[in-house]
Amino acid sequence: MKLLDRYLMAQFAKNLALVTSSLIAIYLLVDFFEHLDNFLQAQKTIGLAVKFLLLKIPFIYAQLIPVCILLAGVITLGVLNQHFEFMALMAGGISVIRIIRPLLVAAALFTLLTVAIGQWVLPATTTATDRIWYEEVNHQIPRGIIRDGRTYFRGIEGIFSFLRPDLGKNDFRNFSFTAYDAEHGLTTLLTAESATWQNGTWLLQNGQDKERTANGDFSVTFFKTLSKAFSEAPEEFFVPPYKIEELSYSKLLKQAMDNKASNQEALVEFHRRFSYIFLGIPLLLLGIPVLLSVHKNKGRDLALAIPVSCGMAFAAWGAWSVGQSLAKTATLPPGIASWSIHVLTIALGCFLLKKHNQ
Repeated sequence: MKLLDRYLMAQFAKNLALVTSSLIAIYLLVDFFEHLDNFLQAQKTIGLAVKFLLLKIPFIYAQLIPVCILLAGVITLGVLNQHFEFMALMAGGISVIRIIRPLLVAAALFTLLTVAIGQWVLPATTTATDRIWYEEVNHQIPRGIIRDGRTYFRGIEGIFSFLRPDLGKNDFRNFSFTAYDAEHGLTTLLTAESATWQNGTWLLQNGQDKERTANGDFSVTFFKTLSKAFSEAPEEFFVPPYKIEELSYSKLLKQAMDNKASNQEALVEFHRRFSYIFLGIPLLLLGIPVLLSVHKNKGRDLALAIPVSCGMAFAAWGAWSVGQSLAKTATLPPGIASWSIHVLTIALGCFLLKKHNQ
């Protein structure tokens, strides 16, 4: 690696660390005062609130990294302009594209680091913060979870397990119901190939009913059709919406590929999270020629470039958010809705860079 590349990448890393740590500190301070009353009302300690905030740092970092990459690149190039280093490089015959190449490489490396955090760190910390906030502070104990595409729900009388091919229909596959006594001994094991909810009654098809008798033995009954009265109705079989945020990228993709019941939701969430992390590179590619244009036309560096860059980031985030809304309503495919802003921003950035390089 050449000396110029090492120098620019080091400056970019320093500025990124400064911007990221500053924004995270501000985020934590605001978040602390917003949630402090909730912890005190729930009679929780300040230590638990601090733990909650510390565990949120990976999530905050993932949320801020696109804007931080943009600001770090703008600041790095702005400082070069201010110290006349950029002018010296241009006078030495080095093109703009060659100068910004190490900045783009550094941005890509930090983006990949964020992907690694989202895959291996963020799921565990998000699960911990959700448990603290929803269960310990707000006392919202989730009764349903999804594991490997299968839903498990703790009902009043026992535990349900099933696959739900279509969330809009009350049809269930590989249905099972298990009940236990006070000593956690099995009392009922009911399995069926399918189960439907019709006129307020559960109708089970092709299964067996295993019941414990008074003497401790089990009686097994095979059936083609069985009508069963459970305390729960299908509308109660829901999983808290925040649970999908606890999944890693690989689990989201696996759920989207394997489970038809929730593949659309998982696919939308996968593209949403993945595309958001990669939003920093297109923003940087567009922010650099904007900075150069501001410097050329206004004779200023950071005083005007940073506000313009922030406005540009908010505009891109707004367009990206609109795409997510269209994806959730199935108006646009998740891939197009999530990545179209990247393509447009990169195309515009490359056009402006080429024009400025001439």
